[in-house]
Amino acid sequence: MDGRTTAVVEASSLGLTFPAGDGDIVALSDVNLTIDKGEFVSFIGPSGCGKTTFLRAIADLEKPTSGTLTVNGQTPENARKDRAYGYVFQAAALYPWRTIEDNVALPLEIMGYGSADRAERVRRTLALVNLSGFEKKYPWQLSGGMQQRASIARALSFDADLLLMDEPFGALDEIVRDHLNSELLKLWARTEKTICFVTHSIPEAVYLSTKIVVMSPRPGRVTDVIVSTLPRERPLDIRETPEFLEIAARVRDGLRAGHSYEEVV
Repeated sequence: MDGRTTAVVEASSLGLTFPAGDGDIVALSDVNLTIDKGEFVSFIGPSGCGKTTFLRAIADLEKPTSGTLTVNGQTPENARKDRAYGYVFQAAALYPWRTIEDNVALPLEIMGYGSADRAERVRRTLALVNLSGFEKKYPWQLSGGMQQRASIARALSFDADLLLMDEPFGALDEIVRDHLNSELLKLWARTEKTICFVTHSIPEAVYLSTKIVVMSPRPGRVTDVIVSTLPRERPLDIRETPEFLEIAARVRDGLRAGHSYEEVV
């Protein structure tokens, strides 16, 4: 099979510049990257290196100013219209006056799904993120980690093959974050989605990913693409193994090479 048929995201010589009165801001410069179907790809680098900008370009929330970017072989705009992706933001962004099931159902309502179909999709996706039984609760009745799981369920509700995640666990404490990292890997294995994941955490990137994209400070460039040699099944204690530490060291080296290590947490 032609390898190109498996590509979900392809960027070639991609650039994105924001105009500003005191001088243009070059957010992305000459980015070349292919993300294949079923991969879990993490983006790591300092604040302002273009990680989120690249994710937003995939989602058609930002427009590249040079080069090409395709999602499922088409423009990001057409992919958005085809509902090719779900997006999970840093904050859960749930409406406090809607129950969890109603929050998860919101994109389905907007897309015009019937009530029976909506109910089944909500039931199925809440089960996927282990929130069955919390359908009638309101966001303020759930912990931060549970709210973020509800946000993930909402992104999965219309069954897009691509999941875009912008530091979804960054505001959570380490114990909750570890648990959700483990749960996310199980979810990825069950759904076989393609996941693009932005993080500032080296251990998180190494633990989750099949591929780690290391980015430089502005203008954002890809300085290294590290293909993980870890097995797909990863207990949390894999982080103590020599193989894990070796990959983490390569990520740190890539960040140092971009003069950005001290800015990464």
